[in-house]
Amino acid sequence: MASSSLRSLVHDDSRYQRSFQLFLERSSEHQCMRDFINNVLPDILASIGDGKSHLNVIGVGSGAGEIDLEMLSKLHLKYPGATVDNEVVEPSKQQLHNYKVLVGQTPGLDYINFTWNCMTSSEFEQNWKEKKMTKKADFIHMIQMLYYVKDPGATISFFQSLLDKNGKLLIILVSGDSGWGKLMRTYRDDLCHTEVSQCVTTGDIKSFLESRGVRYQNYVLPSQMDITECFSEGDEKGELLLDFLTQVQDFSKMASAELKAGVLNLLRDPDCSVESDGKVIFNNNLEVIVINQLT
Repeated sequence: MASSSLRSLVHDDSRYQRSFQLFLERSSEHQCMRDFINNVLPDILASIGDGKSHLNVIGVGSGAGEIDLEMLSKLHLKYPGATVDNEVVEPSKQQLHNYKVLVGQTPGLDYINFTWNCMTSSEFEQNWKEKKMTKKADFIHMIQMLYYVKDPGATISFFQSLLDKNGKLLIILVSGDSGWGKLMRTYRDDLCHTEVSQCVTTGDIKSFLESRGVRYQNYVLPSQMDITECFSEGDEKGELLLDFLTQVQDFSKMASAELKAGVLNLLRDPDCSVESDGKVIFNNNLEVIVINQLT
């Protein structure tokens, strides 16, 4: 059980967005995703169209939409004649607003009909079931969002059930072999709050899928993150990065001296980071898991 004095970062959306933005600036996360989208995703999407003139896509936890639009552009290149119904599921009003602004500024999206759902994935699931929706999806993506659900396995099972024949569910999370994986395994009881599954990695997801006999493809996305500022006491950006790494609001101020020292020592551990030229570079490797329709 996480210390009662530690609040999850998700409870302060403004601070979360600031720390997330800084994380993106300090890491190669979006670049490694773009490499995957450009080089691997087209082959994954090649089998979903099956001669269709209309495709249904669901983005779960879409954030500000940059990665979504890049994936949609690859889909459009594969199926230039197809229209797309794109369900966007994003609980942050600010992020959803940013996504809408981006769509307004991006030419050539006439083939996409956007449906905006300002809600969590569990609210979306409840809504879907209450409306007795029968629509099936050709492509569903869940990028860096399974940390914020109560039951990742149940969430995956629900969205997998929405896949049409030849449909694909794409999940991106931190790799179990990354620095995050080591941090979460070591300090799960101190940092992770029980209302969400903050400490989940692809290692957990693969174990869940294997236990149910679900086949999957997986791809490691090498990524790194400059966390040097975390080791400068009182550095505002360092504190924001520590918040994001631990997913704890005001970690530097709220954590016990013992916990803070332990986390900082672990972040410097060779299993988590390499040090060169005075910088501490954290292993931020991601992993992609691709699942087909449940058969």
